[in-house]
Amino acid sequence: TMLPDLGVCPSLAKGGTPRCAPESSRRRIPVSAWLAGVGLLIAFLSTLGCSARAPGLSMAEGDTLVSVDYEIFGKVQGVFFRKYTQAEGKKLGLVGWVQNTDRGTVQGQLQGPISKVRRMQEWLETKGSPKSHIDRANFSNEKVILKLDYSEFQIVK
Repeated sequence: TMLPDLGVCPSLAKGGTPRCAPESSRRRIPVSAWLAGVGLLIAFLSTLGCSARAPGLSMAEGDTLVSVDYEIFGKVQGVFFRKYTQAEGKKLGLVGWVQNTDRGTVQGQLQGPISKVRRMQEWLETKGSPKSHIDRANFSNEKVILKLDYSEFQIVK
């Protein structure tokens, strides 16, 4: 037995009329419009700081921009710590600032790709300037950012 050719409708309604619209009257969404919608969705999600990423449409995880504040404790003043911090930050392609505090510490902010920020955090915690002695490093206010707030790494007097 041959079934009647129903086009895109697999079943018939009572009375023998197709339940769904024939292929020709269906509205098709152009692929470019769909992709633009996906792009808008990803942009919207990233503004929320959402870590959801569509495969193939995101930057590598290490390229996510982050901002983090820091304070370094120990013998970190009078040992060129700020100058070395600025040089290391620039070498890694980071932006931000560094300054001495009246508490005898050094504080500042780092901004850049998360992979480079992690390397700088390790440097601040373990290395510093040649004559420094680091007791501990505190990092706070870490957040994903969409753009950098600074154009360079500067020493604040």
